[in-house]
Amino acid sequence: MKRALVTGGAGFIGSQVACALLDRGLHVEIIDNLFTGRLENVPDQAILHEIDIRDNKVNQVFEEGKYDVMFHLAAQMDVRKSVINPAFDAEANILGGINLLQACKNHSVAKVVFASTGGAIYGEQEKFPASEEHPQNPRSPYGISKLAFEKYLQFYHCEYGLQYVSLRYANVYGPRQRGDGEAGVVAIFVSRILDGRKAVIYGDGKQTRDFVFVDDVVKANLQAMDYDKCGIFNVGTGKETDISTLFNYIRQISGSVQKQIHKPGLPGEQRRSVIDSTLIKNTLGWYPTYSLKKGLEKTVQYFRNCTSSKEVDNY
Repeated sequence: MKRALVTGGAGFIGSQVACALLDRGLHVEIIDNLFTGRLENVPDQAILHEIDIRDNKVNQVFEEGKYDVMFHLAAQMDVRKSVINPAFDAEANILGGINLLQACKNHSVAKVVFASTGGAIYGEQEKFPASEEHPQNPRSPYGISKLAFEKYLQFYHCEYGLQYVSLRYANVYGPRQRGDGEAGVVAIFVSRILDGRKAVIYGDGKQTRDFVFVDDVVKANLQAMDYDKCGIFNVGTGKETDISTLFNYIRQISGSVQKQIHKPGLPGEQRRSVIDSTLIKNTLGWYPTYSLKKGLEKTVQYFRNCTSSKEVDNY
């Protein structure tokens, strides 16, 4: 039986990757410090190691686990926090990642599938949508750290033969994403609107993002695992949606009459972000299957169910 490790496996995307791997018949173990992840997200069949990826105990976990593949999703993922504290962002996303790569090298892990970022790596785009060949000019420490880790993956491949696929996600949204302000404008808007709280748009609302549903992202991870070469791929829809339009969609689906509230824009955020996923479609056969409205309907329903059962927001 193939053995997989999922870092950040108690989180929004990582827990759903873990579930999909279990459905494929893999043995799944998870590393998560539960700082933003939730214990209730961890699948019953998975083994949880409640440690930080920066911890020396990581090496022991790898020694005992004998993994074939690692899905690396654990991260400091908040762009705004990375601007406020670049050192912590680098410690988590670069030094923590190197700790994992050393363990992969020491214990013969064959492959890494890495959750990178599309928008934050390219920075303010020159072309729309941006392909993988677009100039990489990240404007935030978060984007810089993700790009740096991609370079470390290339080093470990060239030096030690470690296979890797880096998936540059667009703005992922869907069930299990937290709505408490950590990250994810969709979850923040939905949770606030359903709770009757004010949802704030920072800036004029004309900034755009490429919103991709989490089920499609999980599918990309599975297809990346099956790919027998190294590669870097965008994972997005290629469609721009501005934040004001997103708010109006959520308001309509939720049946809310709340009006838009605007506050000054925040540092480190891009004006436009949309990525081209032609390469992953042509190479792996991946393409998004959820329209934005369909994905938002599923997301709103999830949050409604959580509210009605008095559950907390998950990440």
